[in-house]
Amino acid sequence: MKEFGWDLEKYEKEGKFVFLEHSPEQVKKVLVEGGGIVEAIIEKIKAKRIVIDSITSFSLLYQDELTKKEAALSLFELINKWDCTAILTSQSDTRDDEAISAALEFEVDGIIVLYHVKKKGIRTRAIEILKMRGTKIPEKTFKLDITSKGIVINTNEVISFT
Repeated sequence: MKEFGWDLEKYEKEGKFVFLEHSPEQVKKVLVEGGGIVEAIIEKIKAKRIVIDSITSFSLLYQDELTKKEAALSLFELINKWDCTAILTSQSDTRDDEAISAALEFEVDGIIVLYHVKKKGIRTRAIEILKMRGTKIPEKTFKLDITSKGIVINTNEVISFT
């Protein structure tokens, strides 16, 4: 992250950033406890944003779809209680829109899909906004580059994977 000018160590020292590594089982425990250590940290530093990377492994802890949905709703309730904006990452091996759970899609305000697809031996990165509540979104998939200056989205270059 330092390549992009993000000095997270500085923000940690200033009490503005906390990196907490939790196993999926520990995240499940946070739900059972109603917040636990995560809530204590959020209150201590007055956090307004939280990132969970990745929600995919957490969802694997639940056997059936109903239990998975209930756990996701409990997690969203906690995040709302903390009054935080959350970014949740999820991984999928498919480009199928159905890969996103209907329960999650209904609950979240936005869904952004990042692609890294190989076509004719060349990998291409792209971005697509599937949902952004209250915002008009483009119905296109755009080329995305990760550069020394950060993420660059080229809205003039529409990507097709077919």
